[in-house]
Amino acid sequence: MSKEDLKRRVCEAIRARRADIKAVAESVFAEPELGFKETKTSDKIKAEFEKLGLSCETGWGITGVRARMKGKKSKKTVALLGELDAIICRDHPHADPKTGAAHCCGHHVQLANMLAVGMAFKDAGIMDELDGDLMLFAVPAEEYVEIDFRNGLREKGDLRYLGGKQQLIAEGAFDGIDIAMQMHANITNDPHGFYDLGGSCNGFVGKLMTYRGRAAHAAGAPDKGINALNAAMMGVMGVNAIRERFREDDFVRFHPIINSGGDLVNVIPDYVTMESYTRAANVDALLRYNTDINRALRAGADAVGATCELQDLPGYLPLRPDENLRNVLRDNAVALFGEEHVAVGAHNAGSTEMGDVSHLIPVVHPWVGCAKGVLHGANFVLDNEEVAYEKSPEVLAMTIIDLLYDDAKKAEEICANFKPVFTKETYCEFQDKIASGQ
Repeated sequence: MSKEDLKRRVCEAIRARRADIKAVAESVFAEPELGFKETKTSDKIKAEFEKLGLSCETGWGITGVRARMKGKKSKKTVALLGELDAIICRDHPHADPKTGAAHCCGHHVQLANMLAVGMAFKDAGIMDELDGDLMLFAVPAEEYVEIDFRNGLREKGDLRYLGGKQQLIAEGAFDGIDIAMQMHANITNDPHGFYDLGGSCNGFVGKLMTYRGRAAHAAGAPDKGINALNAAMMGVMGVNAIRERFREDDFVRFHPIINSGGDLVNVIPDYVTMESYTRAANVDALLRYNTDINRALRAGADAVGATCELQDLPGYLPLRPDENLRNVLRDNAVALFGEEHVAVGAHNAGSTEMGDVSHLIPVVHPWVGCAKGVLHGANFVLDNEEVAYEKSPEVLAMTIIDLLYDDAKKAEEICANFKPVFTKETYCEFQDKIASGQ
């Protein structure tokens, strides 16, 4: 069968499955869960894999679940990823009342896209015509949140790293996977939807900050105390004072939160904890600015006679999408969305652990405009279901066909031209050095 016939069949199969695809997305959306806690969501995806007659592997990164669809040959393996976790956004109208979790990150759409491709390939018999395998992989904990909680799991030995794909790399989940793809929902005012092929993204170092002072009566004996909250505020002010040294093309970001700012209003705070990231557009800048920021944070403690304990944690690497893979994606996006609705976006100062994967194998990470409001905001709402549940998975499906058709020649070509930065072993060595303060 010709490649064009396969693409036509898979698109028809996706459209025929529209109701099933939407139902999965709405089920996930209705029960949002935070990273490494996505047990219900993982069970839902496993059930969908089993409906397709696929054998599942569970327990990757605690909650990750994947299923392989085998081609007539297995020359290359393409992984299509969907993320299980939500974020905390308590004001979102569909937030979990207990945890505050909400899918205003659009990960429910990712999972629906992943399953849409699996459903259509199964229904239309596509794998029988391809010379490589497709790995459907629902992955945990993309959002790097609840740092203190995850670091506790790390200290107990339950995790090595705090991000889902980081942990999966360490566990060997990407061993034998040659190419990885995923989409992400995005905001657009274009009524036709918009397809951003995916530019680069920042990386970051995770940070835990502890300031220790001395307690005393806040009114009766303030001279006897050392105010840890003042030390923390001075540290943040110190970072603000060096922002003029941050080069604009390095896209540096530092955005702390206070986890504990004192216990009683009439006691000088003696224990304050914060968490944050240091973000930058490349690894060299990331490490350099992180050193500067650490110096400023410690200076806040020195200014008032407190102490500052800093713990740097392995964060995400900058995303480096593969240009050759993105060109294949572009042709299929233009075919469905039209040239005027497809572009390569500018560098994004946000981060994703798809960046870590992109340092090992070819990766593409498009942003699909199908929502209104603000990403991660209380007014985030999916408003273009045709784009989200039909056109977006059709682009992914057609791209996979291009990669694995005709002895998987296109996938072979992309992999041959890809220059990895790390192996799994050297990646873990690099991240472990950050954790050890080297």
